[in-house]
Amino acid sequence: MISIKRVSKRIIMTLLFLGALTTTFEAISGVKAKDIANWYGYDQVNSGYNNSVNKSEEKDTFKFLGLSFKSLRSEPTVTKEISSSVEAVNSDVSLEDAFDWSKFPTKKVVATGYTAGVESTGKNPDHPSYGITYSGVKVKRDLYSTVAADLDVFPLGTILFIPGYGYGVVADKGGAIKGNKLDLFYETVSEVYNDWGKKHLDVYVVEMGDGTITEQELEKLNNDESMQVFRQKYIKDKTKS
Repeated sequence: MISIKRVSKRIIMTLLFLGALTTTFEAISGVKAKDIANWYGYDQVNSGYNNSVNKSEEKDTFKFLGLSFKSLRSEPTVTKEISSSVEAVNSDVSLEDAFDWSKFPTKKVVATGYTAGVESTGKNPDHPSYGITYSGVKVKRDLYSTVAADLDVFPLGTILFIPGYGYGVVADKGGAIKGNKLDLFYETVSEVYNDWGKKHLDVYVVEMGDGTITEQELEKLNNDESMQVFRQKYIKDKTKS
């Protein structure tokens, strides 16, 4: 009986001690024991919530990055206009299609072809003025080629665009070239017959000449940087033929 009373007394004393200790702790810190329990439980829940949010944010971030990367890979290719000789050579763009020729005045002409040889000029290669035009410049088949015209219609230096031939610069004249007639320079007789012959057509007057044309001016036209795309294409087509 005495033993039971002792145990009961010790339990009561322990409980009282713990109660006093708790009261002292709350009085000193201002924090209640139940708040600690609530905070602990909240932290556990909040931790799970934060982890869930973080995982969700990470998932959304990776999703965003994935879509961005996919968007970058699927970005439409920007077609680029002709701006280099390589592109021009590899394209089917011609001078006829590259510019709006309708803004230039036109002139109906009869155009034939000629060479620097005896068949057209009566001169052989050993002649001192062989291949020399009336203006003094050498005959040339290039992006800007030399052509003969009636100088009363097209003065020396006039720049024409002749569909199917290209640019022609009036640098020569001929006894049979009167009125609205042109003689287009070709390097060989076979080219005259196979590539041209005789045609009735409208030519575009790009610029009327002032009565003069020099080698330097003709060279400058053919070396114009903005026109090299078409010159390279012309050279490539000429090499093929």
